[in-house]
Amino acid sequence: MTIFDRPNFLRIVLGIDAASCAIMGLGLVADARAIAKITALSSTLMTVAGLVLLPVALFIAIVAAQRPIPAIGVWIVIAGNLAWGVASVALLLTGTIAPNVVGALLVVGQAVAVLIITDLEYMGLRHQRRQALG
Repeated sequence: MTIFDRPNFLRIVLGIDAASCAIMGLGLVADARAIAKITALSSTLMTVAGLVLLPVALFIAIVAAQRPIPAIGVWIVIAGNLAWGVASVALLLTGTIAPNVVGALLVVGQAVAVLIITDLEYMGLRHQRRQALG
């Protein structure tokens, strides 16, 4: 038995995604100015990103709570995560933002974390589909 064979693997990964979005969103909204000072990123960007993450967290939590977990919901989460990861890196590469080293590490680090979670969600969805097909 692999980790993907566990019956609640996808639900757990979605729960982690929802929790991390909520925590990051609340943190960004609550401390946007302090984060901006440390990272040289705009406090407006931090606030907006935080406000975007809060309904995303709720959506992911709703998807995770469904029985069975709807594939279309997971695909929406995966698409959103991919867009977030790509957009984060694009902001750096295009020069749209000019963070300091700490800010660049924050942007890249969270993008990598999002893409890892996305990969786990994809693997969990594939396993769920295989289980349903018998």
